[in-house]
Amino acid sequence: MRCVGNAEVRRLVTMERAVDALRSTFTEIGRSASPVFDCPPRLALGDGATLVMTARHVPTGATVTKSLSVELSRDPAIVGSVAWMDPLRTEPLVVEAAAVTTLRTGAIAGLGTDLLAPPDADRMAIVGSGAQAPDQVRAVHAVRPLRELRVVSRRPENAERLAASLRPELPGTAITVASTVRDAVADMPIVTCATSAAEPVLDTVDLAPDAHVNGIGSFRPSMRELPEDLLAGAEVVMVEQRAAALEESGEIRHAVTTGGLRKDDVRELPDVLREPWQRSGGRTVFKSVGVGIHDWAVTRLIAETLDMPGVDSADV
Repeated sequence: MRCVGNAEVRRLVTMERAVDALRSTFTEIGRSASPVFDCPPRLALGDGATLVMTARHVPTGATVTKSLSVELSRDPAIVGSVAWMDPLRTEPLVVEAAAVTTLRTGAIAGLGTDLLAPPDADRMAIVGSGAQAPDQVRAVHAVRPLRELRVVSRRPENAERLAASLRPELPGTAITVASTVRDAVADMPIVTCATSAAEPVLDTVDLAPDAHVNGIGSFRPSMRELPEDLLAGAEVVMVEQRAAALEESGEIRHAVTTGGLRKDDVRELPDVLREPWQRSGGRTVFKSVGVGIHDWAVTRLIAETLDMPGVDSADV
């Protein structure tokens, strides 16, 4: 068995490659007339304290299964494993889940940003300073090189820590810590929310009229980061899979239930890749709940890289 730890995942896969892998995977889905993946609903136990996600690539039979323990008060909050099974392999591959999860969650938001954000956007606000936040910034920077970044968190000391950790990685980016969400998001063309909030963390009136907003923190029906009027008034609301969002996203479920958003108005990422959408100046939203396809794309990239001559895995 080959085992790959979190540090090795970072060595093997850059954010740019992860974004490209997800773009390629969802492009395949959008172009195919038949299902590309068997992707059963996520198994959630204890209101999401234990999660199991599986995705099987129909053309090749390659399958990924990720099992997670999620405890938001723990450091790290995410602990688990990703198992990769390929009909052509006799050697199982098991990857530590934390790095895969934050990497692929960042990468999918980077792809959403690339599809929906203004082409010249080079400034970003990140709301939240937890484990997901660094890769959210790295992913946006990979598709829209950042001139400015504002960080805000309910715990200012964590925001300061995040800003300090990112400055060496982004030497050309002015990174500051804002005292309020309003100050952080004001006039910003890209806003990412990465929190565990049960109620919206920002007000739509504080956003720029053409802002692109990523919502990636909430993954349970009981969680909502984004306000209903943002979804109701957005030019485009995009998700990975409509069925998954309607099942798992507190924001989407709430807006549909109250009538602020129609199911048919929620666009799927593969459709936008197949038929590129042209901005007309309004706000856009990408809401991600995380699906097994993300893990499949990044874990396949790890497996392919390990197969290259001279590359070895590290046992955990």
